[in-house]
Amino acid sequence: MCLHQPPCPAANTPERDTAHIVASHPEQGWSLLCNGIVRFEDTGELLPDGRTVAPCRTAGAAA
Repeated sequence: MCLHQPPCPAANTPERDTAHIVASHPEQGWSLLCNGIVRFEDTGELLPDGRTVAPCRTAGAAA
């Protein structure tokens, strides 16, 4: 799916978040990355295979 050079990291790699944004919808709080991941503004992710990645929350966010 990726035509960038060098290619964007695959969705199953640790550096998957560095893929290029191909569609951005900040008013709805999400972006589609070149590798098929939907990234949400709360740092949660929906992977192309349907799995989810929980948002990364810090201790300071709860305060």
